[in-house]
Amino acid sequence: MLLFSVLAAATAPGLALLMYFYLKDRYDSEPLHMVIKVFLLGFLVVLPVMIFQRGLLLWLGDDTLIQVFGISAGVEEFFKWFLLYHIIYNHTEFDEPYDGILYAAAVSLGFATVENLLYAWAGHASISMMLMRSLLPVSGHAMFGVMMGYYMGKAKFSKKSKYMLLLSLVLPWFWHGVYDLILTKFSHDWIWFIIPLMAFLWYGGMAKISRANNRSPFRMLKREEKVNM
Repeated sequence: MLLFSVLAAATAPGLALLMYFYLKDRYDSEPLHMVIKVFLLGFLVVLPVMIFQRGLLLWLGDDTLIQVFGISAGVEEFFKWFLLYHIIYNHTEFDEPYDGILYAAAVSLGFATVENLLYAWAGHASISMMLMRSLLPVSGHAMFGVMMGYYMGKAKFSKKSKYMLLLSLVLPWFWHGVYDLILTKFSHDWIWFIIPLMAFLWYGGMAKISRANNRSPFRMLKREEKVNM
């Protein structure tokens, strides 16, 4: 029973946040099966990420900056970005800016959920520890996903596509690296730095969600439907 409770605590945050972002789509909801598919792809990307990270760690050593920005944040964000770009970016269902946020959050939350499950299984984590992880790593991955998807959405629906695509990779990578650096460098008083960072990321993430929805091409269609009714 305790194992079941810990595993439930490991998976619940990712699923809850996924549903939250799904319901934030105001004008043209994505097919649920597509969102779940991308979420599950986030599961699958964990294995190649772990292999690459292990290889780079043996090759480059354990220098702190290389480890947090290159091996940890760099590999994880690149694989998520690569997956989104090659599977979602040119997909017909990616038809409004918010879709980038939803699908990027989905793949990020799938990745974070597997991380949580591995942590719970290997580390024999308690329910309280899993709840703490839901507030930090899981929501952190969600915000990196929001950032990635926001700029990928701008790339899809703007003329500055190459520049926005670059931002969709670089910005999540940078902030993920900052997050990992705080946890690595400040082993005892990290909470005083992480809480302001998470507040900043959530504030910026909510603003990006609002802006992406406001640029939806379906926004005017919804207004016309209301007027006709």
